[in-house]
Amino acid sequence: MEINPAETVQPAAVSAASALVGDPSAFGRVAEDGTVYVKTAEGERAVGSYPGKTAEEALAYFVRKFEALASEVALLAARIKSGAMVPSDAAVAVSKLREQVATLNGVGDLVTLAAAVEQIPSLIEDHQAAYQERKEIENAVKEAKRAQTVELKEKLVVEAESLALSENWKSTSERLKVLLDEWKVAPRLDKKTDADLWKRFSSSRNKFDKRRRTHFASLEATHSEVQAKKDAIVKEAEALATSTDWLPTARKFKELMDAWKATGRGKPSVDAKMWAKFKAAQDQFFAAKNADLNKRQETMTANLAKREELIVKFEALLPFKDLSSGKRAFRDLMDQWQKIGMTERSKRAALDARLAKVEDALDTLEQDHYRRTDPTAIARANDVVQGLIDAIANYELQATKAEAAGNAAKAKVAREAAEARKVWLAEAQKGLSEFKK
Repeated sequence: MEINPAETVQPAAVSAASALVGDPSAFGRVAEDGTVYVKTAEGERAVGSYPGKTAEEALAYFVRKFEALASEVALLAARIKSGAMVPSDAAVAVSKLREQVATLNGVGDLVTLAAAVEQIPSLIEDHQAAYQERKEIENAVKEAKRAQTVELKEKLVVEAESLALSENWKSTSERLKVLLDEWKVAPRLDKKTDADLWKRFSSSRNKFDKRRRTHFASLEATHSEVQAKKDAIVKEAEALATSTDWLPTARKFKELMDAWKATGRGKPSVDAKMWAKFKAAQDQFFAAKNADLNKRQETMTANLAKREELIVKFEALLPFKDLSSGKRAFRDLMDQWQKIGMTERSKRAALDARLAKVEDALDTLEQDHYRRTDPTAIARANDVVQGLIDAIANYELQATKAEAAGNAAKAKVAREAAEARKVWLAEAQKGLSEFKK
């Protein structure tokens, strides 16, 4: 059977999709004996049979084989247009498709499908640039990913190098483990670049690990030394636990506490046990000390009442009028004050301040007495009085002579000088009179 030329598609517009336009089954038939034929340019060609099936089912089976091959042709063309297909691979695929179309045992527009295959080589040439562009993009993306990976691994290396001299052993160990995990999941680079970066990264980890192991070996020795020192402190504390020499022992416990702190940290588990022993001894002593203090609290309260009563008597001496009797009365009260036993320090301070005011008043009176009876001071005051008397007489004599000579101005100056010194004389005589009391 010949194909109607009107039904064929012109080469310029040929595509795999064209071969599927309309009903592909129109290009085949099923003979009475079950043989399926396809229409070609050369006439009908038997393509096979489908025993046990109806004519429609047999024809549909061979149509599906045609459609499957047409889809492969269409897919190849689409991949070439997108630039995803390597041109050389596409050419190989075209050769394969030619052979498949020529030998296809299927029912459909084989002429149009063959023509579609023959259009692909020109399609490959037309999209060579698209493939090249896609390739360049892929290379650029690949290079960008490589640069990103290099940057990532370089960052991991730099951080590892910055941690090599760290002494934060636990946190740094954990961080280096995280960095190693990140390294493992990072993409691979070329062998040389990866090896160079890994060498730096691994070197930093090894350097830190070596320092860490050295540190903990040294720490173990230090722990042994600390344990020995703290053991001695604990034994001394336990020996003092029953002491009743309160103040010296309390000071000694403070010294032991300072010594404990100065020894530094030991192994945590051992430190905890030794500290429990030390604290037990310390608590035993201070519990006994506090119990004794409570017993003495009543005595101190009574002593406070005595001091409060006595301070009133001290303050009743004010103001002192006579030095001798004042000193005697103050001494009698002070003898009583000093015989009173221990008083709570915080409450005694205010009483001591009040007593100090009375004592200061007595000291002031005594200093004033010595000042007024000091022979040297009295002689000095007499000299000042006598000097002013002599000066006044001299200025008055000058005034009299000036008046006799008719020099009124000079006489006025001399009399004014004499009057000024009379004021000074009155003050000096007043001060001298105080010495004589």
